[in-house]
Formats: sequence, C-alpha cells, structure tokens
Amino acid sequence: MHTKAQLRQDRAAMATVSQQLASLESMTVGELAEKFREVFGFPTKTRNKPYLRKRVAWQIQALAEGGLSPRALAKIEELAPLAPVRWRPDMTAFTGAGPLPRTRDPRLPMPGTVLVRTHKGVEHQVSILADGFEYQGQRHASLSQIARLITGTPWNGFLFFGLQRRTRACQPEEARG
Repeated sequence: MHTKAQLRQDRAAMATVSQQLASLESMTVGELAEKFREVFGFPTKTRNKPYLRKRVAWQIQALAEGGLSPRALAKIEELAPLAPVRWRPDMTAFTGAGPLPRTRDPRLPMPGTVLVRTHKGVEHQVSILADGFEYQGQRHASLSQIARLITGTPWNGFLFFGLQRRTRACQPEEARG
C-alpha cells in the first residue's frame, strides 16, 4: 500500500513526465536531436521531426515507468533474427549496455581545430570538440545549427564553413560548363 508521501512523489513524477512530453511539441529538430542524445545516451542520425518526437516521448516514459518488461525483451531477442536488421531496435537503449560508439564524420577536422568564417564583415570562430562544436561559449550538436544562428537562415554547416563543396548537381547551369 502506498503512503501519502509516495502518492505525492508519484503524482509529481507524472507531472514532470507530462511537462516533458508537452515541451516536445514546441522543440525544433535540433532541440529534439539533442534531447534524443540526452535520453538515449547516443546521437541520432535522423532529422525527421515527428519520428524524433515519438522516439523521445517513448523513451521519457520508458525511463519514468521502467521500459519494456524482461519478458518483452526476451521475445524481441527471440524474434529479432527473423526480422530485417533495419527493423531491429537498438537493444543497448533497452538493456542499458551503454551508448553506441559514435562514428565521426570524415569531413570534420580533428578536435581542437578552430573553424573561422567571416559573414557580413563579422568573423565567427567555431571550435571542433570530440562530441560536438563550441560557438560563443556554448556547445552545439551540429555545424548547421551554428550556421543558422549566424545567418538566420537554414544552411548546410559543412558548406557554410567550407568543409564541403557543392556537388555538380547543385551548381547553377552557367557554372557547369
């Protein structure tokens, strides 16, 4: 039987979960990706906003309420070899075996490198970190996030900072010659 104090704690926890779930609705894709990293312990590769919102919401609830039962996990393991690999869930997220190793984008320079970009006469410096980027004393998950802060418009961060050139298909007709 629950005591009054336990019931108050349960209600407070439920309110916190509800608040977290409600806050997902107003988050940007970048914020959802960062929240994904926070709740799962590893980064996501997707930028699909509805998908991220659902996955993060599920994990917030799973962390609050205990996640899948051992029986469900055993059944997944039993059936998973029959399913295509892309349909198998990442079991480290469910079993707590630890985060997946992060593969580093080969276009990125080594951690410690400082990227410099002048935009509208203002010089901007971004430090490459082992697990993200630092701009104006704040950590960011992507270069695109920083490029958008600088310009106010969506940009591919690798293009903005000169780490990648446009492909032929993206160039204007007259530049193709």
